[in-house]
Formats: sequence, structure tokens, C-alpha cells
Amino acid sequence: MDDKKKNKKKPGRDNPLKFLLLWIIAGFLLIMIAVHFSEDGKRKSLNYSALLTEIKEGNISDTVVVKGPVISGTLKDGTRFSTYRPEEDTEFFNILRENDVDYKVESGTNIWVNILVGTIPILLIFLLLWFFITRQMSSEGNKVMAFTKSRPIMPDQKNRITFDDVAGCKEAKEELQEVIQFLKEPKRFQKLGGKIPKGVLLIGPPGTGKTLLAKAVAGEAKAPFLSMSGSDFVEMFVGVGASRVRDLFRQALRLSPCIIFIDELDAVGRQRFAGLGGGHDEREQTLNQLLVQMDGFQTESGVIVMAATNRPDVLDPALTRSGRFDRTIVVTLPDIKAREEILAVHVRNKPVADSVDIKVLARATAGLSGANLENLTNEAALLAARKGKEKIEMEDFEEAKDKVLMGVERRSIVISEKEKRIIAYHEAGHTLVQKQLPEVYPVHKVTIIPRGQALGVTHIIPEEDSFIESDVYYKNSICALLAGRSAEKLIYDKIFTGGENDLKVATEIARRMVCEWGMSKNLGPVSYHHNENVFLGRDLVRQREYSEETSREIDSEVRRILEEAESRAAEMLKAQKNKLDDLACALLQRETLNSEEIDEILGLKPKSINLFDGKDATEENQNSSPEGK
Repeated sequence: MDDKKKNKKKPGRDNPLKFLLLWIIAGFLLIMIAVHFSEDGKRKSLNYSALLTEIKEGNISDTVVVKGPVISGTLKDGTRFSTYRPEEDTEFFNILRENDVDYKVESGTNIWVNILVGTIPILLIFLLLWFFITRQMSSEGNKVMAFTKSRPIMPDQKNRITFDDVAGCKEAKEELQEVIQFLKEPKRFQKLGGKIPKGVLLIGPPGTGKTLLAKAVAGEAKAPFLSMSGSDFVEMFVGVGASRVRDLFRQALRLSPCIIFIDELDAVGRQRFAGLGGGHDEREQTLNQLLVQMDGFQTESGVIVMAATNRPDVLDPALTRSGRFDRTIVVTLPDIKAREEILAVHVRNKPVADSVDIKVLARATAGLSGANLENLTNEAALLAARKGKEKIEMEDFEEAKDKVLMGVERRSIVISEKEKRIIAYHEAGHTLVQKQLPEVYPVHKVTIIPRGQALGVTHIIPEEDSFIESDVYYKNSICALLAGRSAEKLIYDKIFTGGENDLKVATEIARRMVCEWGMSKNLGPVSYHHNENVFLGRDLVRQREYSEETSREIDSEVRRILEEAESRAAEMLKAQKNKLDDLACALLQRETLNSEEIDEILGLKPKSINLFDGKDATEENQNSSPEGK
């Protein structure tokens, strides 16, 4: 592969005859232009009556040449002239004889010669244009007419990505080792009659490293890697996508063993006949061609198709069946150990202070993806550089974490004291209820400084990774979400618009509790299909999965859950109004409070871990959990 790149010449220099032809055409045109202008500069154009006057005055010094209607000659001052004789004039030769002017008559120019002389410059111009157009079409950077050809991206062969550059994803890397071994030693598997998967589908949330894993597989196997996005196949011209799929697989077979990687597969692999129209659109034709190609080429061809998507639910079943994408690898959000490894990768080339503890950072970033962690380390480096530091310190990571999770501070917004007080009570309500409830994530920080689109933020961070939650957790979470509204209502006897997002999130949780998780006592353990897909045409013809009466019961149950949660929050805040006032006053004075400061104001034993000192807040916390309180 490298030899091909070395031997490949630059566009336009692969054929020296083209350049020679270009210079010949350009030189000929310049000579013709120069001759034309030189002759025109010496020749004087006379009208016929002026020529007759010059003849009668004896100003002709040489023989006059008559070629059909064209008359040319030389005056005594050396000026050459030419003019045209009218066809009806029959006395011209008599005038020449009367004034003793020598003349000679030549036959008129051949019509074919005139045509040839007139068309040669035009032909030369067209040849010149043809040369430039073909040169443009042959260049790799801008294929004017080759839009039906696929243009896969091939990564730099020198700076290959390997599994050493991919932290975490332990199970995914183990699954992909088999693919790597096949690309290195295909005969080893073929001897035993084993068939390597034709396709490997990587699924998982955005930013978890699916594309990076595919590149690392190619780097480990040292195999060619053809990468395209799903949207690269879809064009405005019908049939272009299918043609690009065929061309991509032709290229892959020439380079085998190799890897084809299709990023964002859902752009081209969505379920067919999912809209209101027919099945003849460009996207579906492209998908059909992809299905045929994956089913057609043999396992022994050495071509493995890898694809990545974060929407596996919308893919066509024919694409994910055995024989096409045989293996599905789930790439999940990293756990605490994986986050530690990812952070270590991203800080290894950065000057980090000795006080920075990667383990503490990993614990403080639960729920973040690999891309988020990379962004966090980059933001910390930028913040340290902005402050003129030589090394990145722990406080820079803390500030970067707040920026990534809560948004950028917007101190430029001018908020009146009245509104600032309302925001303080709103966030104090969230914080106080969140601190009192069991089985909820602890409050890490609360601020009334506007961040992102929020005017205030109560930031909660889980102490450990969790994969399942109980109905108690969700009920308490809804209670904490609605506590901001309850605090406003308790203090001002009004409801303000600041709790819009809280209400939206709480309603979504309550509806999923009823419809998806069977957490409603009245409706029982039944799953009521809560449709979130975008296939309008298919959904219009689908029968409803529950009656109108059940739909009303669902709405009533969602409302009941929300009203009970809000009532609980209001009772808790009313019973501890003095603590609510203390929290709000502290927020107005300091603007930002961390977990320790909140516990001190509320007179509580710290229930959460101080994420940036590496130690538990109390000895008691090591032996107890929030669920036990």
C-alpha cells in the first residue's frame, strides 16, 4: 500500500506529452496573434473612393494586386493598403491604365482555405479547454464528473492508531481481537473451517469511542482501512448511492485483506418502507445495494465490514441478520476504572501537577463518555494556560468539570436583586430536599451564577456507577425536581417560569414509570408502548395498543405521581423553612456552595464524598450507604 503511494505521481504530471501539447498550442496561438497584429500595424485600410484619389494623384509606388474584390498595394510613403472593390464597378481597370499604374490580377482564395484558416484558431481554443477539463477530472481533489465514485478516507499509514491509544472498552477490544487475528493470519481460521464474521456492528452512546475502536483494529492488523460516513452515499441523484456502494466494495476487494468502516450507519440503514411514500427513494436503493454486496462477497475475500451507530433501534432487520452484521459489540459509557484509564491517556502528554489525582477525577466524572473526558482535560489545559500556569492543577480540572457538566458561566447577565432572590430560593429548595431524601444522588455543588441556558444550577453526582434504579429513587428524584417550584410557592405564593425544565424532566420520568417500567400501582405491571420513533408512515397504519380509557388512566396516573411528589416537597420545605432561608441567604452572599458548605449550613453530617480531596467526608460514611438512612 505504501509503495503505491510512493510511486503515485501528482495529478497532471503523469503524462509529459500533455504538457508538450499545451505549450505547442499556446505558442501557435501567440505566433498567430503576433503576425496578425504586426500585419495590421503596417497595413492601412482605405475606402474605395480614397484609393481612386490616390491613383489619380500618382501616389501608387508598386504594382496593385487584385484578388477578386480585394485590392492591395503600396503607397509612395511605404504604407501598405487594402480595400474592397464594389462588384458593380467596371471602370477600375480603365482608371489604372489611364494613370499608368501597373497591376496584376490573381485568382481568388480557395473557399476551403478560408474555412481552414478561420477554424484553426477555434479548434485550438477547444483543444486547450479540453486539456484543462480532462486534467481537472483526473485530479483526486476535485472529480468534476466522477460523483458516482466512492471516495473513502484512508488514515495516515505512519501514525496508526492501536489499542494502546484506546483506553477502557476492555470487552469490546477482546471481541475485536478475533477480527485482528483473521486479518493477520486468514489461513489459520480457514484450515479449521472457521468463518470470520462478515460484519461487525459497534453500538453505543455518542462519544464512547466506536470510530476509534475501528481505527485501532486496522492499526493493530496493519490492514488497509476504508472509512466512509453513511451520509456520503446519499445524494440528490437517484442511483448515485448504490453506485458508490459497488465502487467501495470493488476497491476493498482489490486491497484485501482490508476493513470497510461505515460511520453513522443509521443514515443509510434505516428501516425500509418507514415513511408515507413508496420504496423507490435514493436511501432505500442504497440500502438494498449494501445488503446485496454484504451478502454477495465471500468470507474468504478478506474484506470485513465494520459500522458504528448510536441508533440501533432504527436499523433495518435485514442489515443486522446473521450473514451480514454477524456480530454486535456494545460500547458502553466507561465505568470508574475505564475513566481512570481514559484520563491517564489524555493527560500523559500534558504537564500535570503532582497534586492531580486521576482516581479522584475518575470518581468525580461518573456518567461522562470518553469524548467528554477528552474535552474536560483539554478545557483544564486551556484554563491553566489562560491563568499563566506552567502545569495543570486540580482546581483547573474542577473548574473544567463544572464548565463541561453545567455550562459556561455567564456573569455578564445583569440580574436584579429581586430575581436573584427568587433563583436562590429555587435552588435552595432543590438542594434541601435532595439532601433529605434517601436513594438519590448527593448534591455536589449549587450555584446561582447563570451557566449555559440555566439561571441557576444544583449539580448532583453519583458516588458510584449504577445500572439499575428503583421506583423509590425515581419518586424521590421527581420530588427533588419539583422542590424548586414548591420553594417559590412557599415563599412568594406564586409560580415562576424558572422551573420549566424541571417540570419537563419530572413529567418524562413519571410517564416512563407508568408506561415502560410498570411502577404504577393502579395500572399494574403492564408495558404501554410509549412510541418515540420517527417512522410516521408506519405508525399511522399501526393499531393502537391500548384504549382511550387506558390513555386517560395513564394521564391521570402521571398527574397523581407528580402531584404527590410536589406535595411531599412542599411539606418538607414547610417543616424546615428556617434551613431553606439559611441556604438561600448563603447563596445570595457566596453565589456558589459546595457539598461541605451545604452540610455545614444545614447542620448535617456529610453524606457525600468530597470528590476533590480523595478522602471520605466522615468515618461513618464508609460503613453506611444513603439507602440505609
